[in-house]
Formats: sequence, C-alpha cells, structure tokens
Amino acid sequence: MKKRGGIIKNCIIIYNPESGKKDFVNHLDYVVKRLENSGYNTSVVATERPRHAISLAKEACLSEVDLLVISGGDGTIHECINGIAVCEFKPKIGYIPSGTSCDFASTLRIPKNVIKAMDIVLEGEAVKMDIAKSNSGYFLYVNAIGTYVDISYVTDSKLKKHLGYFAYLVTGLKEFFTIPMMKAKIEHDNGILRGYFSLIMVINSRKVAGFNIVNKPVLDDGLVDLVAYRYIPLFNNIIYFISFVLGPRFLPAVYRIQTSKLKIYTDHHHKWNTDGEESNSGNLNIEVQKQAIRVIVGSSVKNKYFKEQ
Repeated sequence: MKKRGGIIKNCIIIYNPESGKKDFVNHLDYVVKRLENSGYNTSVVATERPRHAISLAKEACLSEVDLLVISGGDGTIHECINGIAVCEFKPKIGYIPSGTSCDFASTLRIPKNVIKAMDIVLEGEAVKMDIAKSNSGYFLYVNAIGTYVDISYVTDSKLKKHLGYFAYLVTGLKEFFTIPMMKAKIEHDNGILRGYFSLIMVINSRKVAGFNIVNKPVLDDGLVDLVAYRYIPLFNNIIYFISFVLGPRFLPAVYRIQTSKLKIYTDHHHKWNTDGEESNSGNLNIEVQKQAIRVIVGSSVKNKYFKEQ
C-alpha cells in the first residue's frame, strides 16, 4: 500500500443506486480496484433514501478522508455538497456522473464513461470552486424558478431510465402552453430589478438542463450569474428558443447580471429548482461562498473555468 508521509490515504465512495440507468453498481469493482492500486484504502456506501447522502458526506468529512468519490446525478452531488459545506474539513471530491442529465458534470467535462471519469479522478487536479448558500440550503450550479424548471423532478423515473434525456423533452412539451407570470423584485450587488418574469435562474455553471446558458462562466470568482426572462405574452417560448438554442450574448427582455449576493422577493406559488431538486417556494436569499469546495477536474477545464488559480 502506498503511503503519504507515513499515513495511508483513505477514500470513501458514495453512490446512488437509483441514479440514471441504475448500473453504476456493475462498475464498483473496477472503481475500487483502481483506487486501491493508486494507494487508497477504499470503502463504499450506497444511499438508501432521499437526503441520505447529506449525512454520509458529513461522516466522510468527520473522518477526514483524503478523497470522496461521488457517483450519481445532480441531486446526489447536491446532497453531498450540503453535507460537506457545513464541515470544517472538506476532502477532495472526485465525481463519476451516473444520472440522466448531469449538468454539473457536463460543465466540468466529466464523462459518464466510468473509465474516463476515473482517469480524471486519479490524474486530474483539485481546484477550489464556488458554491452558493441560500435560505433553503447550499447549491452547486443552479437555483431557478418559473417555466420548465420542474421538469427534472416531475419526469417519471421509468421514462428517464428508458428514454434518458429525451424523457425531459417529453415532459417539457406538456408545459409549453403554461408559462407562468411571476411578479418579483431582485436585489443584487449593483441595484434592483423589478417586474414580471417567466423564468429566473441563478447559475454557477455553463449548462442548465443540457443547454449552454452562460457562455464563459468563471467558477472561482465569488460571483454567480443571474439570468432573468421578462414575461412577454405570446413571445416567451420564442425568446427561450433563441436564448437556449442560438445563444446570443444579448437579447431583449433577458437580463444577465453577475453578483456575489441576491435577494429575490416573490409570492408566486411555483417552487424553486435547486440543482435539479424541488425546493421551497417564496423569497430566496443567496450569498456566494467563494472557493468553498475542492473538485478534481482535467487541466483544460481548470484553465477555462478557474481563472483565479
């Protein structure tokens, strides 16, 4: 067993057996063998219920493991971050995406292919990444309210297993004609934005729901991107199409603001989508936690998205 300073390196794998096609368990032996061949004393634990990963990640932090490997979708790593964020000791995070969409992994160019993902875990570099704290917990890459944001958690799990990402498109078609009109006041670093909106997103990522929403995000600068879409009757879906598919830098009725903190006031009944998971409705207070976690990424990703390291 390889040692570091006379101490054996320890690793814990947290995985969600219900994620995606539910086949990560078939790769466990390979993952454990590669970790142990690299000098890690490795243990494995599966999540058994919603929010279980939060307590498992806390236990990994309390044990001061050298490496925490997480496998699951955006919801799984979201839970783990909520466990890690409240702990003083924060281990390096290696991620093996196994969910349906995996926006976080897509932004960081971590493939679902287990062999290639493990190459990054063992050969990549740990970077310090921002997360954000809200009054409903921590989030990693997005907090959103409005049109289509509930697709990730209202889509039937059996449909996701058989159709993958296309299952989300099927669900999205059902919401095409039900665009909400949300009255909101948004306080940010540089002022106040008021009005009626159909979609509000607070983003620390490039991709959301598989679309490139922020072209050149910086993930270690202590700022998040606010992207807010005005409610314009009959034209909302056209604006979404142009914004999501064509991706112009500037588009009328779409506000793009970088800020370190936000207060969003709304009494709309829609619930917030936090890293792909359903959260509370109502007002939201957000503050960026700069470079709060350590995630292992490839060198090209570090150079592209982590400008302060």
